[in-house]
Amino acid sequence: MDKLYWLDQIKLQDRAKVGEKAFYLSRIIQRGYPVVPGFVVSAEVLRQFLENLNSSESLVADLPHSSLHLDVANWRQLQQVAGRLRQEILTATVPQQWVSTIFQAAREWQTGCLILRPTLAVSNATPNMKNISGLLESVFCQCEPEAIAKALKRTWSQIFRARSLLYWQRAGINLQQISLAVLVQPVENAIASGLLKANSSGWEIEATWGLGIAIDQGEVQPDVYYIQQATGVVLEQQLGNKMLAYGVGDAAPGAFSQPVPDSVLTPDHTCLSSYVIQSDQQKQYALQEEYLQQIIALGIQLVSEVGKTFTFKWTIAQQTTSGKLYITQVSSPQSVIPHGHFIRGLGAAGGRVVANALVITNPQQKPEQLPKGVILVVPAIAPDWLPLLQQVGGIITEQGGLTSHAAILARELGIAAVVNATSATSLIQTGERLLLDGDRGEVYQIRGNSKQEMERGREEESRRLGGENFLSPNHPNPKTPHPPLTSHLPMIATQLLVNLSQSSLIEQVQSFPVDGVGLLRSELMVLNILSGQHPNSWILGGRQAELLELWSEQIMQFARAFAPRPVFYRSLDWPQDLTSLSDNFQSSPQPMLGERGTFSYLQNPAVFELELKALASVQQAGYSNVNLLLPFVRTVEEFVFCRRKVEQALLTEVSQFQLWMMAEVPSVLFLLPEYVKAGAAGISIGTNDLTQLLLGVDREQGQLAKVFNERHPAVLRAIAQLIQMAKSAGIPCSICGQAPALYPEIIDQLVEWGITSISVEPEAVERTYQAIARAEQRIILAAARRKLH
Repeated sequence: MDKLYWLDQIKLQDRAKVGEKAFYLSRIIQRGYPVVPGFVVSAEVLRQFLENLNSSESLVADLPHSSLHLDVANWRQLQQVAGRLRQEILTATVPQQWVSTIFQAAREWQTGCLILRPTLAVSNATPNMKNISGLLESVFCQCEPEAIAKALKRTWSQIFRARSLLYWQRAGINLQQISLAVLVQPVENAIASGLLKANSSGWEIEATWGLGIAIDQGEVQPDVYYIQQATGVVLEQQLGNKMLAYGVGDAAPGAFSQPVPDSVLTPDHTCLSSYVIQSDQQKQYALQEEYLQQIIALGIQLVSEVGKTFTFKWTIAQQTTSGKLYITQVSSPQSVIPHGHFIRGLGAAGGRVVANALVITNPQQKPEQLPKGVILVVPAIAPDWLPLLQQVGGIITEQGGLTSHAAILARELGIAAVVNATSATSLIQTGERLLLDGDRGEVYQIRGNSKQEMERGREEESRRLGGENFLSPNHPNPKTPHPPLTSHLPMIATQLLVNLSQSSLIEQVQSFPVDGVGLLRSELMVLNILSGQHPNSWILGGRQAELLELWSEQIMQFARAFAPRPVFYRSLDWPQDLTSLSDNFQSSPQPMLGERGTFSYLQNPAVFELELKALASVQQAGYSNVNLLLPFVRTVEEFVFCRRKVEQALLTEVSQFQLWMMAEVPSVLFLLPEYVKAGAAGISIGTNDLTQLLLGVDREQGQLAKVFNERHPAVLRAIAQLIQMAKSAGIPCSICGQAPALYPEIIDQLVEWGITSISVEPEAVERTYQAIARAEQRIILAAARRKLH
């Protein structure tokens, strides 16, 4: 355990480590609101704890990485698995150093009682994920080492309860997506406690004597105050039935035998006690007028921070001469806490940027240019937007998934991006100040209209982000996609290649520890030279020679920079939404079908022949390291047609030249031996198209992101089959889709199956290198162990 995260010091990048509940409280306390102090034991601590269980049970031993594919309809199995997991955790030993760190920090409060609140963060939360406030419960304990250790394990174990496992599976959440942190706070006796519920129709305040546990457990009928939101006037109040209250002290036997939602678990019954309210006090309202007005005033303040619909829990701590009002919890459907996200989508390209928004509601009306440094907000982005994107600071799209055009372009250009952000163009206004978090897939508002307020907002966010991964439009090099790689990298046998299309990135990427370019995307490369016209227009307009020269020079830049390392140039695979380039060029309205890849060459060979001439020019200039990769090959006949065109262009006269094909149309699973006989020297697996065609899901539809899963068993089996078939045929097999970059955990399988090379975006080079190295080391270690035994 590296450190504790104190509420008043939590930064934006700590959000996944501390969970949503603690994060929102930290935003509030840092804005000066009265919040009970506390610190967070991060989610990483639980992961370390689970990894070191040293369990003999395989299910438990791999807990941090297991998805627990249970049959939740089998109640007996569910109960057995849940019981085994929880028992394993509860009987394990928490490292003494961890317990000591927590105990020493808690002693500063000089309190005898602590509350441990579960605080969750769920990555890529699904639409099925509802309110989880009742799923996990707070745990009370004495402020002493043994009690803290027991309470910590009790809190952690709750994510493996039967009802929790049932919820995770029905919500489509894997355990790897769950980050459970623990917020530790002191507990003091309270005069009164309760909550304020705010919505557009009015406010409602509930109050009871003592701590708020009695309301949470339904043991009292609280006092209720109905408030007019606009004026803060009390419209009506009703006296409750409050016979029981809770405080800090010796516990009554059996007081907490029935835990309930958002309630308490008490591993040691010596922290809290219940007591009966005297009969005359039962007839009184729990809130004195001054405290009632303080709560109303606090609610009015919070409206400007969190919107009109929210709930906050409060307590009036009992001090020597008077009480002090504290907030204990804040929740809001919009999650518009100060600098909290107000729009959530899919994090498509990492990084954070603060800039003004530019909203374009009709993507068909593409502007001629965009202001430098803006955050572009648009329904969708097609590849022909590429020249416009060079100057933007960030991208938000309403549509698209992690392998959409917007996502791929943003990752290559090093632009922070969020895709599938529903209703973004209607929720955001042009000129609005935003913080875009491409790592978390969230967009934040920065309030304030004056220039001074905006600058303060930027400075505050920069400070809270710790100066890391934070870009502004004035950043000296906002498009630098990656930091320098470490100089002491282990040797790897599997080739690591890079996907590229922009010559502007060559200088940065050519020094990376890569074995060449595994995918040179021609359609994105040539958009920089086409001046908004389809290549057909250049040819029909008599400008073929001019275009050939420009095209050759583009390819030559990559050949020159990476020589003698290979460059695999993928010929044009025009998407169907390049409407601005579709002069006299009919295309299918279906993005994943239509006249794509090699089929389009049969229909209109002129452009393909021009590409081959450009490749020949590069060879004639003395570069023999450029190979051809044919896209979206449907049939052997298409491949043979292209091979003949290649031979006619004399490309095969250079002995080093290789003709490869993309393995992305499922028919290749049956036809690969025929392709090899027809002259295919190698294959590169395109997981983006392979996945959408195998599962019948358009990868441009972000709302289907859960279904578009490149880790689906059908996809992984197809990849394994292709690798095996390539090995049997004696040809190399690469993979250049987004799967290895998005899901590094599958690299273990790829290396074990025998993949010869992996090609990823520049931003994923370092982590892919390390993943390959770990995979190879594990395989070598396993082989050595087998030999020993």
